[in-house]
Amino acid sequence: MITNWIDGKPCDAESGETFETINPWTQLAHDTVALSGRADVEAAVDAARRAFDDGPWPRMGFGERGAILHRLADLIEANANELASADSHDMGKPISAMLTKDVPRAAQNFRFFADHARMAASEVYPSDTGHHAYARFEAAGVVVAIAPWNFPLMLESWKIAPALAWGNTVILKPAEDTPGSATIMARLATEAGMPDGVLNVVHGFGPDSAGEFLTSSDRIDRLTFTGESTTGRIIAAAGAQQLIPVSLELGGKGANIVFSDADLDEAVKWSNTAIFTNAGQVCLAGSRLFVQRDIYDDFVERFVASAEALTVGAPDDPNTDVGPLASKEHFTKVAGFFSDLPDGATVHCGGVASDGSWVVKPTVITGADADARICREEVFGPVVTIQPFDTEEEAVAMANGTKYGLNAMLFTENLRRAHRVAANLRAGTVWVNCFFVRDLRAPFGGVGWSGVGREGGNFSREFFTEPKAVVMHP
Repeated sequence: MITNWIDGKPCDAESGETFETINPWTQLAHDTVALSGRADVEAAVDAARRAFDDGPWPRMGFGERGAILHRLADLIEANANELASADSHDMGKPISAMLTKDVPRAAQNFRFFADHARMAASEVYPSDTGHHAYARFEAAGVVVAIAPWNFPLMLESWKIAPALAWGNTVILKPAEDTPGSATIMARLATEAGMPDGVLNVVHGFGPDSAGEFLTSSDRIDRLTFTGESTTGRIIAAAGAQQLIPVSLELGGKGANIVFSDADLDEAVKWSNTAIFTNAGQVCLAGSRLFVQRDIYDDFVERFVASAEALTVGAPDDPNTDVGPLASKEHFTKVAGFFSDLPDGATVHCGGVASDGSWVVKPTVITGADADARICREEVFGPVVTIQPFDTEEEAVAMANGTKYGLNAMLFTENLRRAHRVAANLRAGTVWVNCFFVRDLRAPFGGVGWSGVGREGGNFSREFFTEPKAVVMHP
């Protein structure tokens, strides 16, 4: 049984209701989960409010809070197998990826933000009048964090680590498809010495459930959400009703531009990683590939071969590169794109598995026009379209021809072109000759349908605190 975690202890739903969490590889329920109602959400808000208003957490020094967060990071690493198994069973992620990427990154998130908060500099403003003016960054209060199902542990930690480091208390609602790791992490936080009520977890759904009850509360101070753009609009509206600052990291339709002077081996390797990692269930996925015409045929041939070389299989097999999609609902959505391909489109490899599994094999499509649905909408699966281009200007226009703007990639050995194109791409992050390399100090977020606000380093500080100006008479 996967319980809520409220005020430092595991809790069933007050109603006693539960729902099942499904293993997408076996397509069978593997656990039951507390189904939170309004009473459970109110209990979590009470606990977080009490811990912030009257408890020690926001009144600790950065070093004392940071020591607890570092102990939590140590416990995450010590319990790597349990955490990895939870996410792998909940959403089908290969266990090897959990152990080598997601779990270590979750621990890193807590360590980084603990240290960043302790070492961050404030600001002093020299005055001609002799007054002494400076800025304080004080914890905002109670934070509601709503996490997605594609990188459960990693993105839960990304949301809550900076909030906690700056002295806030948190109510985390994980995606209903991936509840397991959130409760484990909350348990480990208590083991690490985090005071009761500082980190709470409630499970449930969105409308008329835990999600709606949390986002409509008038006793919270921040809302942070990662997920698809339609839900982001609903959460933004809820925040507006309460005049609560909202941070939204939403969908993407990432462009990947390969110029003719690129290192082709590197471009193929990174482009493969950018679309097929996590079965393409990545908001940063490079799902639109644009390749300069004079290398187009060679690139496509090599790229298709790299896609076909990936191992599709059971998540618990350490050799598996691509597992099933995370749920039946999501599999049905992604599979639906294959029945709506435009005339002239060629599927070079991949497609929907024919064995009844929720697997979509790594898929490469050429010949689809830019206005085709497959090129416009976020597929969120291991499906990439490739289109040729002739000039730099054409490539930039094609890349920017979307309402999304989370990220982009480009491959070139021309330094001036790299800087020029990066400046002209409408995206929150641009990777040059690489993919998914993160500096946690840098801003992370998107433009357009890809979100509102930025997180990371000082950007997280700005969101999770209330900056205060203090002016002293000389």
